[in-house]
Amino acid sequence: MNPAGHDFVAARRRIEAKAKSAGDKLTTLEDAVLRVKDGDHVAVGGCLFSRTPMALVRELLRQRRRRLTLCRNLTCTEGEFLMAAGAVERIVTAWMSIGLPWGVSKILRHYVESGQVALEEWSHLALGLRFRAGAMGVPFLPALTMLGSDLVAVGGMKTVQDPYTGETLAAIPALFPDVALLHVHRADRFGNSQIDGYPHMDADIASAAATVLVTTEEIVPEEETRRHPDRTVIPGFAVDALVHVPFGSFPHECYALYEADVDHFAEYTAAIDARGPQAVADYLERYVYAPPTWADHLDLFGGARLAERARRARELTGGL
Repeated sequence: MNPAGHDFVAARRRIEAKAKSAGDKLTTLEDAVLRVKDGDHVAVGGCLFSRTPMALVRELLRQRRRRLTLCRNLTCTEGEFLMAAGAVERIVTAWMSIGLPWGVSKILRHYVESGQVALEEWSHLALGLRFRAGAMGVPFLPALTMLGSDLVAVGGMKTVQDPYTGETLAAIPALFPDVALLHVHRADRFGNSQIDGYPHMDADIASAAATVLVTTEEIVPEEETRRHPDRTVIPGFAVDALVHVPFGSFPHECYALYEADVDHFAEYTAAIDARGPQAVADYLERYVYAPPTWADHLDLFGGARLAERARRARELTGGL
């Protein structure tokens, strides 16, 4: 764990000092990702293959960032892409896979076991508490998770004594990412963002990060967000850049809008089984570097395929 991450006072001052503009946040993918610098600690919202900010990740790859730390509670193909591209030197996660049918990521095993990428593993709860502590601006949160496990030493976690009972508790350290990458269902031009379904840890990530980049499926009038303020998970003043990107998680899913392309995942993992990390490098050439825009990237899947995933999502959720 980076010792600088323990300085919660400096982290609080950084967040407090950031411009909290109420102005228009709309921009392009290219401009938004220019805010990510080499060596940054990047936190990704969503969960596994749900609401992954794939358009932002793709642009991050295209801009050839290096020496990044990637943090996500349940990491998916975006982590494999960033490792294969040489963009990350450290992964902070609780689990990395596309899903149970495919098991733990073979790409993760390759890069970690070969010493090319460091793995910092936390429990699912502990990583969520790290974001929550960062959002609260406190140095740590006491908990029972991970006590007695080998993960305590892996992440360098400390323990504290409960002043009331004398019991030993885990001191889960706050996490203050440099940048958060998030994808939401809808937002107004000021960045007030709404998420349907499971919001996961996105609100805490947005509050803990110094810079917040958001893609959205839909831009709605500000009157709409004012009409339903309770639905705003991420307030606009926390957002630094907003990009309108329909199908911005594809081939991952966005609840009630489109399902994940599981057939595409199966093709991707079969290629890895056959050719190892080279399969991911080939995938990046075809889906990331060759298509000049996100729309061109989606064209590789075809409109009929996108429409079918949207139909299935509506069928599953009753058209919510």
